[in-house]
Amino acid sequence: MNAGVGETKKQKKGKGRQKASNRTRSIYSCVVSSSAHESSPSPDEVSIVEKVKRENEDMAGRYVFKMFCGERIIGLVTGYDNETSKFKIVYEDCNNDLIDKEILLRTLAPPTLVDWMFDSHRIPRLLCILQQKVLDDEEQEGRLGFVFIENDGVDEHMIWLIELKNLFSRHLPHVPKEYIVRRVLDLNHKSVMVSRRNQDVVGGITYRPFLSQGFVEIAFCAVMANELIKGCGTRLMNHLKQHARDMEGVTHLLTCADSNVVDYFLKQGFTKEITLKKDRWQGYIKVYDGGILMGCELHPKLPYSYTTTMTSHQRQAIIERIREASNSENIVYPGIDFQKGEAGIPSWPIKVEDIPGLKEAGWTPDQYGHSRFKTENDSADTASNQEPITAFMRSLLKLQIYDHPDAWPFKEPVDSDNAPGYYDVIKDPMGFKDDNDKSRV
Repeated sequence: MNAGVGETKKQKKGKGRQKASNRTRSIYSCVVSSSAHESSPSPDEVSIVEKVKRENEDMAGRYVFKMFCGERIIGLVTGYDNETSKFKIVYEDCNNDLIDKEILLRTLAPPTLVDWMFDSHRIPRLLCILQQKVLDDEEQEGRLGFVFIENDGVDEHMIWLIELKNLFSRHLPHVPKEYIVRRVLDLNHKSVMVSRRNQDVVGGITYRPFLSQGFVEIAFCAVMANELIKGCGTRLMNHLKQHARDMEGVTHLLTCADSNVVDYFLKQGFTKEITLKKDRWQGYIKVYDGGILMGCELHPKLPYSYTTTMTSHQRQAIIERIREASNSENIVYPGIDFQKGEAGIPSWPIKVEDIPGLKEAGWTPDQYGHSRFKTENDSADTASNQEPITAFMRSLLKLQIYDHPDAWPFKEPVDSDNAPGYYDVIKDPMGFKDDNDKSRV
């Protein structure tokens, strides 16, 4: 701590440049081929190589994107290929690719884009399953760790708590640092942290268990953005749920969430309706102005620590059972062959039972939905049955389609004088007039 005492700023600056120069030379010596240097690498060179290797491995689980025909295609980094020195990518269209680090850094999806894709259900289930598998492998290999710690006087635990405090201070700038220090180092509070190779703290949760009341209060929760988009936030919360239920013996998690993290807690199973009795938590949990009280009831048997793996196995088992029970796999039936009459209406009625492949799929006339429609023999009630359907279709055309600001090209038929040859190419033109005629029919 006192190594720099008595040195001038100029001397310190010169030493800093010398260190930077030495580090640059050591990096360069690691890059050149081993044939140029027959001697064994120095410890500094080995450490730099290991650091680069860890950085490449830590890229697994990140989302990337590429443009194809004007559309953004999402992909997932599944690992690093040491032979080609490229990253392995699986895209949502099931195509695999190998890209170098320069392209990878250029095409990394920012956290805001990933959040939008999750909210809009854009990220396919395939990539979500692959992402959880990447985290499973990292956790089994020890590259990703979850540790529960508290202020018990152990030096290593104290160092981790200080790093966790620094993480909270960076990600929660509106919370006073003194308040964070008091809560993280408080003897009544505990913490769970997620670290990379048991060195870098990349996320954590500080909580206080109220064992007599049967709940845990979450005080702070923060995960680095590049780890959050990998799914570490969900896995961190699942580990807390498993530990709180099995080791602490509680049944509920409660927190007073800021408005900007409500969506995160909703994804983790929290709700704004507290199922725990009010007299159990009132007066214990701290509710501040602008915060939203949220709670999560813990299931007594759900394996939270490997929920995603369990659900993926269950989904695969269901798919296999469906394939076993299906009697029409890989069978493609032809479409309905009919001639169009006036206004594009089929010249003769088509019966439901005549649709190719419907009976083979197990359809019978007594199934739900068949009795809701009248047959040709019920001609007396045909008009009365069609009135509500016609009214609904007219309202749909009027409110949702005709009045749309982009509907103007379809309101009037195309003038052949302004578009010569149009009707030679477009044999069955469609417009709102045709839709109105069909709604009457």
